[in-house]
Amino acid sequence: MRAAREAWFDGQLSLDPDSLVFIDETAAATNMVRPYGRSPRGERCRISAPHGHYKTTTVTAALRTSGLVATTLFDGETNGERFRAYVTDTLVPVLKWGDAVILDNLPSHKVAGVREQIETAGARLS
Repeated sequence: MRAAREAWFDGQLSLDPDSLVFIDETAAATNMVRPYGRSPRGERCRISAPHGHYKTTTVTAALRTSGLVATTLFDGETNGERFRAYVTDTLVPVLKWGDAVILDNLPSHKVAGVREQIETAGARLS
């Protein structure tokens, strides 16, 4: 693992910044309220929050030096099947030959078919 990390760092100097494509997700849920708050002494701190039916929304996007591309919105969390569909339907059409796609260690990024779809577009997974 250490050798692979050092090879990645050494190879960064030859990368073209305009060919880098970073993929990441962010999510918001309706039950995301602060667990603590402030109020005047002697008064109860109150906050309104939805009760019962919680909803999670996930945004997945690709970032280039020119800005965001291949943005999609999921109703719920990202899983392997949804991420593979995102790569096939949204990311691959905007990839250029020679692009380097950079993913984090989210388990849904490691499902079968993701690497193959990216490489079919002429890009590489870094």
